[in-house]
Amino acid sequence: MTTYIMLMNWTEHGAKNVRDSPKRLDAVRKHLGEMGGSFKSFYLTMGEFDMVAVVEAPDDAVLARFALMLAAGGNIRSQTMKAFPELAYREIISSLG
Repeated sequence: MTTYIMLMNWTEHGAKNVRDSPKRLDAVRKHLGEMGGSFKSFYLTMGEFDMVAVVEAPDDAVLARFALMLAAGGNIRSQTMKAFPELAYREIISSLG
């Protein structure tokens, strides 16, 4: 499984319906599970982003579909980063010679 960091902000529509946000989170968590992925952690944050999630998906295409599904809902905008765990980081750096 590949790990991704998702940085999210509510849209104006999502902010107006913020009280429904926990239900939406439950629904998207279930949907990602049906796609073969999972939420590893989720945070409400202060600062530039409203929420941060660490998720796993079988591949980039699954995560792209998931991110597009979130965007189509109209409640959030997201930025997604592919994350390399420490072991992969060490292997990448050691391959530099």
